Order: sequence, then C-alpha cells, then structure tokens
Amino acid sequence: MTQHACHPEIVMRLKRASGHLTKVIAMIEAGEGCENVAQQLQAVTSALATAKRQYVTDHIENCLDIEEGMTLRDIAAQVKALKAMTKYL
Repeated sequence: MTQHACHPEIVMRLKRASGHLTKVIAMIEAGEGCENVAQQLQAVTSALATAKRQYVTDHIENCLDIEEGMTLRDIAAQVKALKAMTKYL
C-alpha cells in the first residue's frame, strides 16, 4: 500500500487518541468521576471517528481508478470497491 499525503496526519491523530485513551484508563483505575470519564471517552471516540473518516475518504479519492475506456467489468469492480469502503464511513 502506498502512503498518501494525509497518512502522517492520520497517524498523528491516532497516536493522540491512543495517549488520550491511556489517560482515560488511568482515570477509571483512579476512581475518577463517571461524568469526567464519559466525557473523555467521548473525546477518544470522536478522535477515532475523525481519523477513520479521513482515511476512508482519502482511499476513495486516491485509490479508486475509473478511467475512460474501461470495460464494464472493470468499472463494476471499482464500484464494488467503493461500496466496500463506504460501509466504514
């Protein structure tokens, strides 16, 4: 798989979310208040959703390749690949 221009940004987001998740685990183990933990879990979930959306969108924009002169079979394969990726949005 080739690395796209946005991959470093996605990796950075995921590393930040990973660190945040580690903090949430520590909060639970320390007996932090439920509302504070839930708020931080929401932040982690949102960060992951944003990274996933960015990754899938990048794939759709850069990896699908429908060109003039393609056979219907080739186009159908590209549409199938698009459908497979959109389920992750």
